Parts: sequence; structure tokens; C-alpha cells
Amino acid sequence: MTVTMQDPKTDETVLIPKRLAKARPLLDPSIVRRALKDSLLKLNPVTLAKNPVIFVVEIGAAVTSVLLVRDAIRGESGLGFPFQIALWLWFTVLFANFAEAMAEARGKAQADSLRKTRTDSMARRVLSGGRTELVPASRLRAGDLVECQAGEIIPGDGDVVDGIATVDESVITGESAPVIRESGGDRSAVTGGTKVLSDHITVRITSNPGETFLDRMIALVEGAERQKTPNEIALNILISGLTLIFLLAVVTLQPFAVYSVAAAGAGHVPTVAVLIALLVCLIPTTIGGLLSAIGIAGMDRVMQHNVLAMSGRAVEASGDVNTLLLDKTGTITLGNRQAVELIPVEGVTEMEMANAAQLSSLADETPEGRSVVVLVKEKYGLRSREIAEQHARFVPFSAYTRMSGVDIDGRRLRKGATEAIANFVQQEGGSVPASFLEVSDRIARAGGTPLAVADGPRLLGVIHLKDIVKGGMRQRIAQLRAMGIRSVMITGDNPLTAAAIASEAGVDDFLAQATPKDKLEFIKREQGEGRLVAMTGDGTNDAPALAQADVGLAMNTGTTAAKEAGNMVDLDSNPTKLIEVVAIGKQLLITRGALTTFSIANDVAKYFAIIPAMFAATYPALDRLNIMRLHSPQSAVLAAVIFNALIIIALVPLALRGVKYQPRDAAGLLRRNLLVYGVGGLLAPFPGIWVLDRLLAVLKLA
Repeated sequence: MTVTMQDPKTDETVLIPKRLAKARPLLDPSIVRRALKDSLLKLNPVTLAKNPVIFVVEIGAAVTSVLLVRDAIRGESGLGFPFQIALWLWFTVLFANFAEAMAEARGKAQADSLRKTRTDSMARRVLSGGRTELVPASRLRAGDLVECQAGEIIPGDGDVVDGIATVDESVITGESAPVIRESGGDRSAVTGGTKVLSDHITVRITSNPGETFLDRMIALVEGAERQKTPNEIALNILISGLTLIFLLAVVTLQPFAVYSVAAAGAGHVPTVAVLIALLVCLIPTTIGGLLSAIGIAGMDRVMQHNVLAMSGRAVEASGDVNTLLLDKTGTITLGNRQAVELIPVEGVTEMEMANAAQLSSLADETPEGRSVVVLVKEKYGLRSREIAEQHARFVPFSAYTRMSGVDIDGRRLRKGATEAIANFVQQEGGSVPASFLEVSDRIARAGGTPLAVADGPRLLGVIHLKDIVKGGMRQRIAQLRAMGIRSVMITGDNPLTAAAIASEAGVDDFLAQATPKDKLEFIKREQGEGRLVAMTGDGTNDAPALAQADVGLAMNTGTTAAKEAGNMVDLDSNPTKLIEVVAIGKQLLITRGALTTFSIANDVAKYFAIIPAMFAATYPALDRLNIMRLHSPQSAVLAAVIFNALIIIALVPLALRGVKYQPRDAAGLLRRNLLVYGVGGLLAPFPGIWVLDRLLAVLKLA
């Protein structure tokens, strides 16, 4: 899907992507073509040297090819076998390159889509004296002031310093609903390329050309320069060490075979091509070929959720998170308090109070006021009524009076804060009953907010407002607990209110009356005890904590300071997205661990499958271990090399899509990995090599 944007310079309508990383088919033809081309380019030894395992395979393929050409020039016969070995070794390298190229091509395709959205729009730069000049956006520098009116494209990243406007950010977020941007507060940041829909704002540019948020998105989505994470580096060192060990082992086989053949007077010394094939089959080529693709695909999955990760390190760290800080408002709760109950005082019927509560709330445009109207309509069936003919005088809600109301038919109906309504009743000559104070205190102790309703000197009752915990939040918190993650709710509310919401949501702990300093100290304390911490934030006051957290997810609607401090930006500005990010990070780690387990188990199986067949002629006792009864030493070696190449390409979809993650404890995940991928990796080579061996024998290729 696409949305349209008007280019103010050319007045042309430009189609732009619906989301930053729209999910593409796994084998999109355009991506496959690009990956095939890049696979050939990656044969460059300088490029391939970054992957030690596949670099060793390339060297082996090159040596086998050179020896094959030498033997062909000499006119030697029987070159079909070494030719097939060389061919499949090159295929192994190409398939490994293809896995990485596929992951990169998906990111580059997304970057191309984003690049098409970038236009050099014109900007109205503010000069001294209030004058303006029209300049290309590419000439703007950090600190410049620009004016943006309805229908114009915001020329660069910045902060609103004057005015308020609705802005279409679909070019970045993919969401069609406009957002409010205004000077001051946490809703002042704007992004270059977005469109002003109404009103007028003045923006202070905060980025230079080539440094905008969109430019950074493109560079990060490309993924080609993705830095390896610490875990990935450690795994690279491990598989490089295994490669070196097997290299030394295979090299020593040659002199041992020469000695054994000379001593026994029988048998054959393995050729260089056979020894290279054996080496390639024994080193961890599977995980070596898929390791980079797994990491790049992990970032791609995060971007499919409209989250921009500043590095692969951030995605990986999210999978190791121990403590998750969740802001109460907008994350755990819906964000606005809602009316849930009407409690009349003694002598007042519910219907009488409901009627007064609705009438006195009609002039209250706050979310709380609207929720009272909705509650009365749904619970008591009181719909909108014609009151204009009754010469009603509405009293809009004011932060100064803390009440709203209506004067109608000689009655003065008011609704508002309990203290304000109590004062109003007393001024009207009435009194405040003791039961009213008791109900108000009970609601406050339970974490709610009491509002009062009065009809002149009569106090009618109390409206119970409460923060509504989002549906399914308790289940999601339980999922986090199953992952071994401790959830902590952060709120500025008093401890009583915080405790009530925390209990309803099911979080493990809460931090009440939290200041920016409190958040920062809490994160440092958790990290000091060896835990990894993740948190969300959108305000400048969240920036220190976002920078300190191991995973800091900033909201795109937040301030520039928050987005700069975090290592991830949620383009949808949905605080609960952090839960999905943690799951994706865990999926990345599980996928890497599963395929590493599968690769090493594969190597063990290939060792027992082909060594006996290869050396049975030299060491007859080994023939007893040839349990698959492979046709010949040549067919055994060739079948193992072919299987080794094909298994990489067969696992590419799994590496790109990721192993399905199910919230459970670490011990359970380890058992599943060992059972499915350990045992599976151990068993898979036996039937695979046996079938290939029989096909080669039938086709007389070995």
C-alpha cells in the first residue's frame, strides 16, 4: 500500500511506501536477482576474508580448481571427480554469499523505497527583522528558522518554536492519522519530509543536509555496514578456532596415509581434492555461511514492526534484557482516566445523579468529561437531548475553576474536583455530607480519582474515575515473566495509586513519584547488579535514562533529545512496542543458537558418515563403521560435499524468517534447541548423504 504526498517544488504527486519496512515475500524476484548479483561480487577475497570459515572454503575451491587446470594441461585422465569437487566447493561459497546477500538485499530494497521519498523541497527561511526568503531545503543549516504553512513539506528535522499544527507523518510512520505538533513540551519535534496539514508553525532546524532522520534511516536500513555484535564476534572466534583445529587434523592425514600405504603395501593416498573436500565438510560451514544473514535479518524483522534500530547491538541486547521499565500512562494504561461508576449520596437516585452528571459534562471537552457522557449513555440509556430551547447556559471546564456545568431551568448543575464542588455547594448555602467524604477517600485509596456532582446547594454524589489498564496487559506481563524478564512500572502518581494500578496490571514492581533522577538511579542500580535494562520514553526528561539503558526505545513523537539518546526509535510511537522488540531480540539469539547447534551436530554426523568410506581401503578395520554402506570412497566424499552445499541454501529461509519464539524459561528453550536442532542436525546428514550417494552411483557420476 502507498500514500501520496505533494511535492511543493514540482507540484507532482509522489507515491511513498505505507510503512518503513513493509513485509516483502521471502523470495521476492527482484530481491533474489539482486542477491544473485551480490553473491558473485562477494567472491572478492578481500570481502570474503571477513568471514574466516567461508574464506577457507574459497581458498580450498581455488586450490582444487588450479590443480584441476594443471592436470588438464598435462593431459591426465579421470578429471571428472575433481571437477565435481571444485564445482560444488564454489557452489558452497556462492550459497553462503547468497544467504548474506539475500538479507542485505531486503534492507537495500527498503532503503531504495525510502530514498524515493526524499525530495529537495523549498523552504521559507526566516531572516532578521521577520523577513523570509525562499531557498532549497539542501541549503538549510542547523539553527536556521523556517516557516511552514498548511500544505507545505517540512524541509528538515527540527523543533517547533512557535505555533501549533497538524502534521501528516505517514511518510515516516505509515500511519494516515495526522498528529499534533506544537512549541514547547514533548510534542515539538518534527521530521523532514513530513507535511503540514493545517495552521502554521515556525521550526528551528536541528540537522545539516545529509544528517536528517530520513538520511539516517536509509543508512541504517541498508545494513551493508552493520557492525558485528559482541556475541557474534565471540561465535566467529569459536568457529574460526574449530576451523583451525580441523585444518591441522586434515593436513596431518596426508603423511599418515603415505606412511600407512607404504607399510601395508596396499591402499590409496587421498588426493589433495579429497582432503580439501573432507576439510570443508568438517568445518562449521553451515553456521559460517548463515551467521551474518541471521543478524541482518534480525534488524529487518525489527524494522517490519516500524522500529528503527541504530545498531545490531541494540537488537541483540533486547534479547538479553532482564528488567523492563514500562511507563504507566499510555503503556500500561490507556492514557486517560475514564468514568467507571456513579455513586450517589443517600437520598439521591442513580438516575437523578446520572442525568445531572451528563448535563454538567456536556461542556467538558477533556477526555474525562467525555467519558462521563459515554458512561451515562451506555449504562443508563440517556441519549443526547434538545436543551437549546431551554435557554441553557453552559459553563466550559476550566483549569482555574476545576469544574464544568450548565445553568438550565433555574438549576445550577456542576461537576468537577471534589474540593471545588464542595466549595461550590457551601457557597450555594448547602452542606457536604460525611458519606461523601468517606466515598471520596475510599476511591482515592484504591488508586482512582473522585469527581463530585452538585445541583446548586445539593451534593448529588461521586463519579469514580480510574486509569484503565489496557486489555491483555496482564497476559503480556505474564509472558515477560515467562521469558525471565522483571517488569517495573514507572509513574509520577502517588504510591497508593501506583500500587493499585501495578496490582491490576500484574507488574513485578513499581517506581512511584518518579523523577528523571530517580529513573536514572534505578537503571544504574539494576545494571550494577548485573542486569540488562530496557525502557521507553518520549520526553527530554527521559533522555538521561534512555541513554543509560541498555535498550532505549524512544518514541518518534517525542523530543529530539529523546530520539538522540535512545538506540531505537519507534516510528509508530507505541510504548508497548518494547515488548515486541524484546521478543524479536530473543528470536535473533535463539535462531543463532539453533543454527549453530544444527551446524556442529551436522559436522559430527558427516564425520562418522564419510571417514569410514574414505579410508576403508587404507585402514580395512574402518569398514565396520561404514554403516550406510556408501557406494565408494569417491561417491561418499562427493555426496558429503553436495549435502554440505545444499544444506546452506535449505536453511536460508529459516535464517531470514527466524526460529519461532515461544515465551518460556531458558532451560526449556535449551532443551527444545538440543532436541530439535541438535538431534535433527545429527540425524539429517545420514539419509541425505545416503540418497545423494545412491543418485551419484545410478548416474555414474562417482
